[in-house]
Amino acid sequence: MDTLFNQVLGESLTFSTVMLILGVSLALGLAVSLFYMLTHKKEGFVPSFAVTLVLLPMIISVIIMLIGDNVARAFSLAGAFTIVRYRSAPADPKDITYIFATLAIGLALGLGYVGYAVLFAVFICLVALALSAANFGVPRCEHMLVKITIPENLNYQGLFDDIFKEYATSFRLKKVKTTDFGALFEVVYFVELKKGCDQKEFIDKIRSRNGNLNVALIFKEYEDKLYEN
Repeated sequence: MDTLFNQVLGESLTFSTVMLILGVSLALGLAVSLFYMLTHKKEGFVPSFAVTLVLLPMIISVIIMLIGDNVARAFSLAGAFTIVRYRSAPADPKDITYIFATLAIGLALGLGYVGYAVLFAVFICLVALALSAANFGVPRCEHMLVKITIPENLNYQGLFDDIFKEYATSFRLKKVKTTDFGALFEVVYFVELKKGCDQKEFIDKIRSRNGNLNVALIFKEYEDKLYEN
């Protein structure tokens, strides 16, 4: 097998070396994927993304091994990758860091730095776990969008200000539009609800002002979907 690999690649790369790198890249990719799932238990994770994190280090390490120090191969592969278009955006901006982590692991393994790859994988997983356990970056207030439907005979300006001041630390009007051929108004507020406030009581007070029409609380991460509708 070593002779076959040397003849095909024209390098000093051996079969045993390739299997070692692939085995380590699989183990490290699996470890990063497990830590990704562990740190995304609360908000949920995408199963296909977890599988991608397992496979990505192996793919990158194989590419680097095939390139070696051959400049012509490097330019050929770069040209091949420019025609590939990726249209799926990560669900969470944090997912981009996991992608770069697996890329770095694959690059290190492809270059033969197995020890550094293991050290980096352990370090990045421990840091991700510590940040998740400490709730680092989690806001103290609940950022939400409040979507309220009101009849056309009500003036929406300042109509709910006293309620927002009671239950939120800050608020601002973001969007106003008419619905049902002008019979109704739909207003959207961005609010920072006070920690531990009673959301049902908050909604009930708004419903007492808008004639018991629709009221929706939308978490901030779903803001784009709201405006798509």
